[in-house]
Amino acid sequence: MQAVTETHERELKLSVDPDFVLPELPGEELAERVFDSIYYDTADQRLTGAGATLRRRVENGRALWQLKLPRGESRLELELAGGPVAPEQIYELLTALVRGEELRPVSTLRTLRTGVRVQENEHPVAEVVIDRVSVLDGQTVEASFDEVEIELIDGSEADLERLERLLRRAGARGGDNRPKLFTALGIEPAAGTDTSRDGAALSGIGAIQRRPRAQYEEIVKHDPGTRLGSDLEDLHRFRVATRRLRALLRSAREALDPEWAKPLRDELAWLADSLGAVRDRDVLLADLRAEAAQHASPDPAAAEKLFALLEADREAARGRMLADLRSERYTALLAEIERGINALPVRWADYSPQNVIAEEFRKLRSQMRALGQDPDDEALHRTRISGKRARYAAELAEPTLGKSGTRFVKRAKAFQDLVGEHQDAVVAKERLLEAVTRLKDPGAAFVAGRLTERQTHRRQAAREALPKTWAKLEQSGLQLLR
Repeated sequence: MQAVTETHERELKLSVDPDFVLPELPGEELAERVFDSIYYDTADQRLTGAGATLRRRVENGRALWQLKLPRGESRLELELAGGPVAPEQIYELLTALVRGEELRPVSTLRTLRTGVRVQENEHPVAEVVIDRVSVLDGQTVEASFDEVEIELIDGSEADLERLERLLRRAGARGGDNRPKLFTALGIEPAAGTDTSRDGAALSGIGAIQRRPRAQYEEIVKHDPGTRLGSDLEDLHRFRVATRRLRALLRSAREALDPEWAKPLRDELAWLADSLGAVRDRDVLLADLRAEAAQHASPDPAAAEKLFALLEADREAARGRMLADLRSERYTALLAEIERGINALPVRWADYSPQNVIAEEFRKLRSQMRALGQDPDDEALHRTRISGKRARYAAELAEPTLGKSGTRFVKRAKAFQDLVGEHQDAVVAKERLLEAVTRLKDPGAAFVAGRLTERQTHRRQAAREALPKTWAKLEQSGLQLLR
């Protein structure tokens, strides 16, 4: 497979009239360019619906496939060479969005581009270009529009705002930063799922209907980046969305058809385990490398030998995860989630999550009372699971619970994070011991011993902080449920 080039672009687009001229800008004039862009999508516009675009750009006889995915204020742009048929890598990266649907041409645009590379003190800040765009049907121009685009190179948000002000004073206006395809087809940018706190509409059955959709959108959004593996945050967000969706379905189990919800929760558990095997190792390696950097090893070669083994374990787990993401089981799971959230199989429309909050909180409180003075690690880990379930149940009702609900959710998260810190230290010690056993290297054993000592301190610190953190959460829970 050929390599995929990744870039993160931060740009701003403004509308201009056909006679618009760029103001005087410091820098060098760019060579005039003309290129055709053939945009692709499924018949039901899955890509544009998610704010993504896929095009095959042809310029001077050279063709590039370019996939752009939304990333908050910026976009992730992926490029690879290819013929008239979308490369296999494109289909794989779009698995969650396309799921086997055919990608077909939906629009062809021809762009005449001129502009300036803005520089300050010989430092490249941004490219400012005017695009004269023609919408083609064959060789016939059906429509046209003009826009000016600022794309940061090595500039800041302040540079972007300053250049925008200059362009607006020169006559540029409006602009909603939509991709050219959206302008050509008259498509409004995707608004995303409404997760605002609008009272009853987002509590009870309303929350059950909306919050799972938000988590599904997160899964779809972070699937491509997880496959690429260049930004570990994608895998983290993917895993969080998967676990949160499963927890939401569990919290709402009284309201949902169990023949639909239970198998779906089981499949989400399978996916979360696959993602977690990689994510847990990412956290482990980040923590251990930070510790090693803070306390220099007397034997760097032994330390690297230890980390190489842990990295190999991580890559093996990633290989298994990618196989799962390429499986029919995964695409079937996505299809079932989408089918369910589009027509939620509700069996109790008057459902209220307060009873679930009370049940989960009572379970957590009972576990905490049973811990004793020196609880075992597994018992503490179970309290984290219960705390997370109580938190997610409260989130379903948070818009109607007022400040006490918000406080409970905040303190439940603090509790969850603290016990999670404890669990990370426990797992790190186990993995280090396992690595030493496998390596049978005295130098690596010494390094692992020092790292294990740090994890022991970390574990103890979490245990010492637990009573105070739990007391706050318990107080919030009692206030919420009285």
